[in-house]
Amino acid sequence: MDMHIAQDLPVTGVDVYALSPAEGEAVLRRQLAAAYRMVDYFGWTELIYGHLTARVPGEANHFLINPFGLNYDEVTASNLVKIDVDGNPIGESSHPVNYAGFVIHSAIHMAHQARHRAVMHTHTRAGMAVAATSEGLLPISMNATAFHGNLAYHDYEGVSLEVDERPRLVADLGDKTAMMLRNHGLLTTGRSVAEAFLRLYRLERACQTQIDAGAAGTIAVMGDNVAGKSRSQLEGFADSDTGGGDLEFAALIRKIDKLDTSWRN
Repeated sequence: MDMHIAQDLPVTGVDVYALSPAEGEAVLRRQLAAAYRMVDYFGWTELIYGHLTARVPGEANHFLINPFGLNYDEVTASNLVKIDVDGNPIGESSHPVNYAGFVIHSAIHMAHQARHRAVMHTHTRAGMAVAATSEGLLPISMNATAFHGNLAYHDYEGVSLEVDERPRLVADLGDKTAMMLRNHGLLTTGRSVAEAFLRLYRLERACQTQIDAGAAGTIAVMGDNVAGKSRSQLEGFADSDTGGGDLEFAALIRKIDKLDTSWRN
């Protein structure tokens, strides 16, 4: 992929699927690489595992995924691997792909291609902790209300190695864009990388708050009316055709650029 194609195009505030396939992929690579650096910045990594994936613009069912074996702070726009829906590399790559890791992502990507263009899955300490509780996520914070009545759950079936789990993942997700994988971790989707990342941030933050609140005292759970109102208000900020999160994503890009700009290459 010629990374010089989109040098003059912004990384944020642009719909990559409205560009030419070549330009769209070049910008998408930078967006996804930036998201990996943000996950690393926030400390949401688990060694080299977990994945953030994005559908490549164009007619083919191709996706970008991290090179297996690299740390998240080593991911760059150019070393992201392009794969098909079965996890097979497209074109040449000097890095392998974690096939098992794409079982979950391929199922979600293909379920509703416009809604699930980006899929993010993490194994964070707080996310796994809340996923291991019977109650799941509770409406006890503003971030948590973003998922009130809009968070799917999928029971743990073991390490995601079997493709026959895919239809059950899709069925459990339904029409939602966030899912708690019980005893496993968190998953969010979006119409853009920015939207999926903002959703992941809110879900992770909600889990962290729930763990802290449980340790601090008796948890005060909001009523359905207040939690539902808060969710509607939050959704109002993301009412656009391409999804929300652009302002937050742009701010975070400025932050990671101050630390290291190698993700752009």
